[in-house]
Amino acid sequence: MIELRPNAPRDTAAQVAAHETLARRGCPVSDLKDKLRNVGLRPTRQRISLGWLLFAKGDRHITAEMLYEEAMRARVPVSLATVYNTLHQFTEAGLLRQLAVDGSKSYFDTNTTEHHHFFVEGDEQLIDVLAEIAVGDLPEAPDGMEIARVDVIVRLRRKGR
Repeated sequence: MIELRPNAPRDTAAQVAAHETLARRGCPVSDLKDKLRNVGLRPTRQRISLGWLLFAKGDRHITAEMLYEEAMRARVPVSLATVYNTLHQFTEAGLLRQLAVDGSKSYFDTNTTEHHHFFVEGDEQLIDVLAEIAVGDLPEAPDGMEIARVDVIVRLRRKGR
C-alpha cells in the first residue's frame, strides 16, 4: 500500500500505521496523491501526511496550530512553518477555504462549498450554518474588481457570560 522508492527515506512504523488506518477510513494513498496532482501540487511525503490528517476525518475546521499538534501526536516530522505553508498551498489550490475569524487567527475549512459559519466565542469553535443566509445590498466592487465571495460569521456566546 505504501509506495517506497529506492534511496528514499522510509516512513516510520507510526507513519505506516497511520497511513493504513487512514486508507481504511476511505482515504487511500492513491486518492490523496491524485487529489494533489489534479490541483498541480507535487505529492510530497509531508503534503500527503498533512493531507491525511486534514481530510480523513471528513469536513472540519482547523487552525495551523491544531494541525501541528495532530501531526506531532501522529509522529509526522513537520515544523509549524511547514504546516502553515502547506495549508496556504492547499488553500491556493482550492482544497481548503481560509476563514479569518479575527485579526490573529485563521481557520481552514475542508468543506470548500459556499456556506457560512457560527463562531463560538470562548470555545474558539467554528460550526457550519446549515440554513441559507440571504445577503443583500452589497456595495459595488471598485473598478476592475469583482466580488469573489461573501463569508458570514455569526458570533455566538454561551448565555449567562
